[in-house]
Amino acid sequence: MTSSSPFAVLWNSDQRALLRELASSRTAPLRRVQRAHVALACAQGTANAVIARTLRLHLDTVRRWRKRFTAEGLAALEDRPRPGHPRRYGPEVHLAIVATVTSARPAVDSQWTHRAIADHLANTGISASQVGRILAGLDLKPHLVRGWLTRPEDPDFYAKAAEVCVLYLHRPPGSVVLSVDEKTAMQARSRRHPTRRAHPGQLERREFEYRRHGTASIVAALDVHTGQVLVEDITRNDSVTFIAFLRLLEHAVPADSTIHLILDNGSSHTSKATRSWLAKHPRLVVHHTPKHASWLNQVEIFFSILARRLLRRGEFDSRQDLVEQIREFTLAYDDQARPFRWSYDSTPLKAA
Repeated sequence: MTSSSPFAVLWNSDQRALLRELASSRTAPLRRVQRAHVALACAQGTANAVIARTLRLHLDTVRRWRKRFTAEGLAALEDRPRPGHPRRYGPEVHLAIVATVTSARPAVDSQWTHRAIADHLANTGISASQVGRILAGLDLKPHLVRGWLTRPEDPDFYAKAAEVCVLYLHRPPGSVVLSVDEKTAMQARSRRHPTRRAHPGQLERREFEYRRHGTASIVAALDVHTGQVLVEDITRNDSVTFIAFLRLLEHAVPADSTIHLILDNGSSHTSKATRSWLAKHPRLVVHHTPKHASWLNQVEIFFSILARRLLRRGEFDSRQDLVEQIREFTLAYDDQARPFRWSYDSTPLKAA
């Protein structure tokens, strides 16, 4: 319903053009666009109820804006000042906080805290709690850190990775593929008082204090295509020990099978003595993972399983007890072993 209205004379042609441009804008705030629609409808003499129904607004909202347009004209399109105290800390303080966190370090501490930032900016009068709110709004978290590694450039990185992945995905005929590495410095610890097992409604409770009984190290070979693992206790992680383990593998694998070894670049794997021994035993073919890419070595997955299922919450009365429990765990693991599902083929990630 439309009719002539005294409200129609409120806008001149330039104002109407401005209102029509604002009403059709796709970038202006929605509230300003809605107000422009209401103003144009009012100028056409449309009833408040019709405007509210057409624009899906509350009738009282239309009435309020019509009243404001009559009293203020185009100024009614803008938001009115909100109630409450005006902002105390303006952009300068926000920038000072950002500059403090991102470009400097505290004089004594290793990281910034809310209190330290507030003290550093004492001339602004800002509090530690307000610093925390501003940092949260800026998504700045000086208390957190994420590690990263600057990897040396290796032009053959993907070629070396592909060589390893091909062996994981396709076993060469008449061969065995073994992933070999050491896990060192595993602590044998026991609690000073017995652990109390879990009960309904109560978690397992473990004494904080413990006794140290030394450390143990192992060398392990994972058969990539069966999932079974061979573990040996070692007292030193050097070339002599590693070569002794290679002799064990050579005798354990049938003589008519080629042994493909996946190794990282540890010193015992690349030493002159190890390379000399391998040169005299051509049945063992070595494939080194790229530098800083030992995660390609599948035996690391077994070590992770060992840590989660045994080492993390296990209790060991002596170094020998730790070694025996690792052996028992490995034997039980081998009874149900399955190869890991490997899908990575070393293809570089490409941007979409």
